[in-house]
Amino acid sequence: MRSPGPDRITVRGIRATGFHGVYAEERRTGQPFVVDVVLHLDLGPAAASDDVAATVHYGQLAEKVVAAIESDPVDLIETLAQRVADLALSYPVVDGVEVTVHKPEAPVGVPFTDVAVTLVRSRS
Repeated sequence: MRSPGPDRITVRGIRATGFHGVYAEERRTGQPFVVDVVLHLDLGPAAASDDVAATVHYGQLAEKVVAAIESDPVDLIETLAQRVADLALSYPVVDGVEVTVHKPEAPVGVPFTDVAVTLVRSRS
């Protein structure tokens, strides 16, 4: 039985230190980044086979997201979000992805709780 809409795998709150930002201080000292990933895919084959090879291993995905956060610095969290979206779409079973990158210690200059960007990308 096929689901009526896209199935999802959601991994929220993937944390790592990155050196992203437009200011020299951000590049020098680094700061925490938090990433949420929502994969859109058909989970029917995995549910029917009970085989992790038919889906995305979310532990391995999380490790790759941490590596993406910790890799080459970029100016914008939009660019980091695109990096993670491209990574998610590299899995052949993934049809689409939503990526939110949070920068909770961004140099905003006023009290705030969170700064985040969300990208929605699809294979097509």
